[in-house]
Amino acid sequence: MYYLMVTEAGNFNQDIEIAWGQHKAKIFDKGQLLTLSLDKSSGSGFQSKNWYMYGKIDMHIKLVQGNSAGTVTTYYLSSQGPSHDEIDFEFLGNSSGQPYTLHTNIYTQGKGAREQQFYLWFNPTADFHMYSIIWNPHCIIFLVDNTPIRVFNNNEGVGIPIPSRQPTRIYSSLWNADDWATQGGRVKTDWTKAPFTASFRNYNANACVWPSASPCISKSLSSLPTNSWMNRVLTANDRRKLEWVQKKYMVYNYCTDTKRFPKAIPLECKQSKFR
Repeated sequence: MYYLMVTEAGNFNQDIEIAWGQHKAKIFDKGQLLTLSLDKSSGSGFQSKNWYMYGKIDMHIKLVQGNSAGTVTTYYLSSQGPSHDEIDFEFLGNSSGQPYTLHTNIYTQGKGAREQQFYLWFNPTADFHMYSIIWNPHCIIFLVDNTPIRVFNNNEGVGIPIPSRQPTRIYSSLWNADDWATQGGRVKTDWTKAPFTASFRNYNANACVWPSASPCISKSLSSLPTNSWMNRVLTANDRRKLEWVQKKYMVYNYCTDTKRFPKAIPLECKQSKFR
């Protein structure tokens, strides 16, 4: 079943609630700006009030400046339960502030291990940049400033699961992960630099609200515009951009990790190089 899209745009007060670290998460400018902070006592995070099933989610983020080693800023979609689905952006700090490692992952039915990591072609701490997830029945696309960096296509027909049956919330957090985040945990968080702060604005969930208080209306894909996010797949121009990013800025790809998968790479890696 597919659903009528409902747009929840712009203002954090409309769809966001503080999930933890309430005294360290703050909303400013009548809902236009949100900040998360981390110190030695705790981090902080927020979540959407609504649950979504498919959508295009945009968030402008300015990451922790300076020595951010050990910190992780996250922005992701997730369902609940042991067999949960999840679509992840995670930003792993560095002792110099640059380069951040952009860590992506996809969980289906509780199983992840589909990591791809990238450096960015700009300083993500100097200004806001837009990080987007397109999730539709055809594929999942990760984008940075509208440039696709990763795609995971729907190949359920050959037995490859993809998030498609569980509604998700939108989450974001800033937390300490110095046991693994920076150089495999060799560089620890310098708490003399705390509090660490990440900033968020221009949140937009152009998505379907999962039927709860407000039921969604069934709608066929064929009746939607071809340029709708619900019908979005990679264009030829998208593929050129994706190949540029993956050639120049990818630093880890599970599909090429033969030490981790000595017998055979995961099945989805054989379907296309654009994974």
